[in-house]
Amino acid sequence: MSALAGVSVALVGAGKMGSALLAGLARGARPARALVVEPKPSPRLIALCEEHGFALVSTVEHGSESVDALVLAIKPQALDGAAPALAPLVGPKTLLVSILAGKRVADLSARLPASAIVRAMPNTPGAIGRGVTGAFASAGVDPDQRRLAQDLLETLGVVAWIEREELMDALTAVSGSGPAYVFYLAECLAAAGERAGLPGELAVRLARETIAGAGELMRREPDVPAQTLRENVTSPGGVTAAALGVLMAEEEGLERLMARAIAAGTRRAGELAG
Repeated sequence: MSALAGVSVALVGAGKMGSALLAGLARGARPARALVVEPKPSPRLIALCEEHGFALVSTVEHGSESVDALVLAIKPQALDGAAPALAPLVGPKTLLVSILAGKRVADLSARLPASAIVRAMPNTPGAIGRGVTGAFASAGVDPDQRRLAQDLLETLGVVAWIEREELMDALTAVSGSGPAYVFYLAECLAAAGERAGLPGELAVRLARETIAGAGELMRREPDVPAQTLRENVTSPGGVTAAALGVLMAEEEGLERLMARAIAAGTRRAGELAG
């Protein structure tokens, strides 16, 4: 049975990730009570809440009851202004799940009276239930609350837990920002194909479908290393080997470029958190 059964959940903020989480709750196991706090609800959000019986309000009313899980999906810079109004939703047993980029456990506990806090970093494929969410649980999170967080976040896709909060910066750079790197790869692959003589529309289609298919192959063969999958399509002295010779150049190849990119992203995540 899902840990969501019989619990109350409040979702604050229904932007892209908040709406994705809400859609996931609508698809799967639902909490006993769901409250959505969104001052500017879209027609789509209104319809979703009406269809599935989620309560939709623009603000938290004075005297509101505490909930079992409070999910923060607002903009990070809005935390200070929103926290006082949200405090009534936090009781002694409330689990706070934050998807606010850069806001550490200490930042959250200083603004809301919660001792059980989970920081989460989802990525955009969560909108279709195919994302990956990195998560860190504070010392105050008990096993039942961790399971509740797991079931909540699994509505977006795979959940990967880390045991040290400082790893969240690197995780953000790898998986949180990772879809942008893949989209850029599609851009570059299409542009290179067009320069090689392919019609632009065809080059774009080939690039997108190739990347999507390769990703699906990795998903369906999770125990096969990416290196093995690469080697399986690389004949010695063939076309693929010639192209990989450029991408895998020791001094200026993709491995070093990606390492520099992730290092830059990790540094920036730490700067934003600080």
